[in-house]
Amino acid sequence: MEKLVLAKEGVFPVVKDHKGHAINNEPKTGLQMPGTIQGEGKLAGVPSLFIRLSSCNLRCIWQMEDGSYCRCDTTYASFHPDEIIELEVNDVYNWVKHNLGSVRHVVITGGEPLLQKRALVQLCQKLKEELNVHITLESNGSLYDAGVAEWIDLFSISPKLSNSEPHPEKLAAYGLKESGPYKFHAQKRLNTSALQSYIDLVNESDKELQLKFVVGKSSDYKEIKSDFLEALSSWNANDILLMPLGATQEEIAKSSPLVLEMAIANGWRFSPRVHIELFGSKSGV
Repeated sequence: MEKLVLAKEGVFPVVKDHKGHAINNEPKTGLQMPGTIQGEGKLAGVPSLFIRLSSCNLRCIWQMEDGSYCRCDTTYASFHPDEIIELEVNDVYNWVKHNLGSVRHVVITGGEPLLQKRALVQLCQKLKEELNVHITLESNGSLYDAGVAEWIDLFSISPKLSNSEPHPEKLAAYGLKESGPYKFHAQKRLNTSALQSYIDLVNESDKELQLKFVVGKSSDYKEIKSDFLEALSSWNANDILLMPLGATQEEIAKSSPLVLEMAIANGWRFSPRVHIELFGSKSGV
């Protein structure tokens, strides 16, 4: 069996470890039970268990409409994935199994999960065949893998706009240097071939898709249309979602009116961030 590299919270929220032993710390949701709800997209509010994989091929730093900056809200899984958990696929599967209870939805997120596609295929197949759960894959859309896609029910793809690019001024604000993934973010963030593969697969099957764009500027809708939708074919307007930029309730409150207006004007969906409203800006919820 392959090994998976998970971010610091691994499978969450949970009350047992991968061996089925009770853990001392209560879930960060504050609830005395495993599981939480999906906070974003079409399945917002659905009881879910999350698996967070470590590492990402992008380094998103956005700029708000007021000029302030906003980094990826899971930097520990992307910018500096230092706290990791390495487990074999069977152990990750058991971790889910011991905490699943009545929850029937499992969300695989990151980082960018498809960087670990070989092990991910094994995990998804096992989750589907042995537990028969609904699987959502959260990805930045820069990669596609048919082996993984076979086992996914909902592709939650969040393509990154040019506003996400970590240009020198943004890097300087965070004390970062232009090297490695920071240097190549702009070239990797937009892969219309990968996005078209998701659209084609969904149109040929009973799988579902959401293209979930993080929006922070009033001009973002123009880029969504010109660089993405006009370059893609056979997409469904019902699958286009706009989500307010922000890692905190305060930031989301600033960007939400703009995004709401943009969604209505273009006939696209508005995606809330319910988990931040309920639990605040913290990991493991």
